[in-house]
Amino acid sequence: MPTAPTRILLKLSGEAFKGPEGAFSPAALESLAKEIASVSFGVAIVVGAGNILRGARSALLDRVEADTLGMLATVLNALALRTYLEACGRDVFVQSAIDTELTDPVSPRNARRALDQGAIVIFAGGTGSPLVTTDTAAALRAVSVGADLLAKASNVAGLYDRDPSADPGARLLHDVTFDEFLAARYGVMDQVAVEICREHQLPIEIFNFGQPGALRALAEGRRVGTRVGAPRP
Repeated sequence: MPTAPTRILLKLSGEAFKGPEGAFSPAALESLAKEIASVSFGVAIVVGAGNILRGARSALLDRVEADTLGMLATVLNALALRTYLEACGRDVFVQSAIDTELTDPVSPRNARRALDQGAIVIFAGGTGSPLVTTDTAAALRAVSVGADLLAKASNVAGLYDRDPSADPGARLLHDVTFDEFLAARYGVMDQVAVEICREHQLPIEIFNFGQPGALRALAEGRRVGTRVGAPRP
């Protein structure tokens, strides 16, 4: 069995917050919180904002302005998730790369201290700069807090050799090296984020967060999706 990680950074898409009600679904948030709270140790989280605004796809704003709004939207997601996690009995701290009165500034030192005490730390605001994805923010935060696994939450079982929504014969890949991922230019994760993980030898697990108990299984050292950067079995 693979060695269990001691510190996980979870990259959570804003799409996970959505439901029939709109951008924020109480049922989705409650389910997210219960899954995360089931992990016995401190978890770091980077949230996206795709439920509210996807900067790169906005037709009404230029990319810089749209990304700026997207960074603000991640703060909304972080605060909403905090409320539900606290209802599960967990201590939660929100740090943001953009200055707000509702959040603390990003401090890897303070984040590590909170994680060591079993708290959950949610990073909002991306990197604080436009034109940079929250995937890249996740890689940077994971390295800064000393995570030994970056868990990339997805809505599919893992990484496929072809788009499974377009090709029913697409094959699920269980182990992919950093070089293979970068050479194939898989779209499931930002290339810059994977480069950062490769430089720091930080493995990535791409998995279906909708699978009940998946995050807890990862925390216990079990494999639940595609491992990027893992040595060949």
